[in-house]
Amino acid sequence: MDDLTQARPARAADSPVRAPADGASAPSRTALEQRAIFQNAPVGIVVTQPDQINTFNPRLGEMFGYAQEELDSLTPMQVFSSLEAYQQLIAEAMPVLLGGGLFEKEEQQFRRRDGSTFWARLRGCAVEPGNRAAGTIWIVEDVTDARRATDEMQAIMTNATIGIMFTRERTIRRANPAFCAMFGYGLDAALGASTRILYPDQQAYDDLGAEAYPQLAHGLPFRTETTLVRKDGARAWVQMIGYQVNPQDPGKGTIWMLEDRTREQADQRSLLEAADAIRRARDELEVRVAERTAELAGANALLQEEINERRQAEARVHHMAYHDSLTGLPNRALLSERLDAAMRAARQGNGGSGCKLALMFLDLDRFKNINDSLGHMVGDRLLRDVATRLVAAVGPTDTVARLGGDEFVVLLPEVNGSAECRRVGERIIDALASPCQIEGHSLHISPSIGICVYPDDGLDVETLMRHADAAMYQAKAAGRNNYQFFTERMNQAAARHFELETSLRGALARDEFELHYQPIMCTVTRRPRALEVLLRWRRGKDNEGGGELVGPDEFIPILEENGTIVAVGEWVIRSACAQNVAWQSEGLDVVPLAINLSARQFMHQGLVDSIRASIEDSGIDPALVEFEITETALMQHGGQTLDILRQIKAMGMCLSIDDFGTGYSSLAYLKRFPVRKIKIDRAFVRELEGSAEDRAIVAAVMALANSLQLSVVAEGVETEGQYALLRSFGCQFAQGYLFARPLPAAQVGRLLAG
Repeated sequence: MDDLTQARPARAADSPVRAPADGASAPSRTALEQRAIFQNAPVGIVVTQPDQINTFNPRLGEMFGYAQEELDSLTPMQVFSSLEAYQQLIAEAMPVLLGGGLFEKEEQQFRRRDGSTFWARLRGCAVEPGNRAAGTIWIVEDVTDARRATDEMQAIMTNATIGIMFTRERTIRRANPAFCAMFGYGLDAALGASTRILYPDQQAYDDLGAEAYPQLAHGLPFRTETTLVRKDGARAWVQMIGYQVNPQDPGKGTIWMLEDRTREQADQRSLLEAADAIRRARDELEVRVAERTAELAGANALLQEEINERRQAEARVHHMAYHDSLTGLPNRALLSERLDAAMRAARQGNGGSGCKLALMFLDLDRFKNINDSLGHMVGDRLLRDVATRLVAAVGPTDTVARLGGDEFVVLLPEVNGSAECRRVGERIIDALASPCQIEGHSLHISPSIGICVYPDDGLDVETLMRHADAAMYQAKAAGRNNYQFFTERMNQAAARHFELETSLRGALARDEFELHYQPIMCTVTRRPRALEVLLRWRRGKDNEGGGELVGPDEFIPILEENGTIVAVGEWVIRSACAQNVAWQSEGLDVVPLAINLSARQFMHQGLVDSIRASIEDSGIDPALVEFEITETALMQHGGQTLDILRQIKAMGMCLSIDDFGTGYSSLAYLKRFPVRKIKIDRAFVRELEGSAEDRAIVAAVMALANSLQLSVVAEGVETEGQYALLRSFGCQFAQGYLFARPLPAAQVGRLLAG
């Protein structure tokens, strides 16, 4: 563009075909046609001379955003992206133009009046070759959109997770990195090769061509799944989708998208086998569910009749003030009134000698995990289902109330003693034992129940509620899904909880934590194949190693609550890795370490970096480190969970699912998450010898694990009978008191040496 940006604007009358002078003949038809083309051309056209613009068309002014009268004062910096770009173009173009050639440049960046930039294709020729003063004609075509489309297509090709190749005459012309990775070729190694290299034999090559190209020639996409061959000779089951670039001109080539479905094909077969095994186990369980459903049907009908009568007798405002809006159960205010009335009646009963009533405080175990992972709508439906089951489990004169969240209270206005309270507690546990089917989820819920009795455990509403709540926390500490009666020692337990929480805050700094190890045994050789790392707290530890050994059930929930589990968990990983390396230096035959990750620790932002630092600092082989995480923790954070698991696996460490069967037990996440081992919860092993249901569940889990090529560890093995059954099911590993209790590091060294 010879000195284009230094020129003066052409006048409105200027054009390739000028108006005739007075007395001159009218323009010829050819000149008129040229002028019409110039004025209406969809590309910019400009005729330049040194230091002057002779002529330009409207499209050029529109392209740069200038009116004709504004072109007079333009400088190179105003239409070029930089002065250097302008000078470089002149240096490239002038030798070609003066030599009589056609100068073309596919892409040149220009600047519009508003400061934005665009890309254009340039074509220029000299009016008179060899004579620069005669001027130059330039054609400017905006190619910004085409360039963007090309960049986007290149990005798609580069970043696509499926293989993409472009062929012409069944020869590979282009291929993306995913294609090269899929078939084992370097980025350019396959270019120019016949597509025959992808087929196992000539017959397969000819058959696909005969099937595909008639369909592609009619403008239709071609889809198929077939066996192709990688560079190393390995075969892959591949889904192929082909599109003709231009059905009117087959010579333009074909675009093929290829997806490796080898794993999916194998997984589908495995899942079908696993689903069949689970279906058989489920059929056995559904018989009991059907029986229980039939029992509840009559009770539900009576409950609905009672609710309708009550709503008709009470005003709407009274109902809203004294009932829970979600479940329709009495709320705290109505419960307090009924409890106060029941205490008055108890004091006056039996001719003035008095009688007893019971208050039961219920909390749903692990409800927060369900609510957080599946959403509040599912949680609300579960609470309504639980409320219905509770009402059905108690007598018609008893009261079931909801205090809020997952807390319920049952008032028994007349009881004869603790035996009657136990029967009601057992009925409630049984009522909540069967899973709740909500939006395709089979949700298991259990209660922790605290029981106190009037007048033995309190003489007023506040005291009874507080003591029932304390008993409920004792039920949780005792393993959940049980009931506990209030005792004065529970007040002492509350005081101890506070005392432990205070002491824990400095325990890590005082070096009061220590690690024990429980062997995970091979069921064939009964030799250790791994060691589960278990945290212990020696409270008040002195230089001689004394102090109180606090059980993990007491202090780990406190670590979770106050957040210090993250720092303590990092210490566990570092210490366990260092201990394993120390055993190696002693010449012992070490086995992998199985380290538990809590849900809160797992979702901490610095977990992956902490693990990497522990591995590097200790020098341990990453293959000797396994991490265990519960089903519930896996399902809480979707894509973030998958990303963390992949990073851990990429470092060379194994991942296991702990307490399998107690949470979601979903085939979908077993397939999606990169886990290699599952641990059957001790709840299914405990009654294995006497429970056909537990045996069916364990058999189904083994079938599922075998089909997905996962190892299985059974927890809580305590008898030879359990061990024999697990071996018969094909369970590879087991741990429990039958083999060994958790041992300190010194005793583990002797175990490994033996």
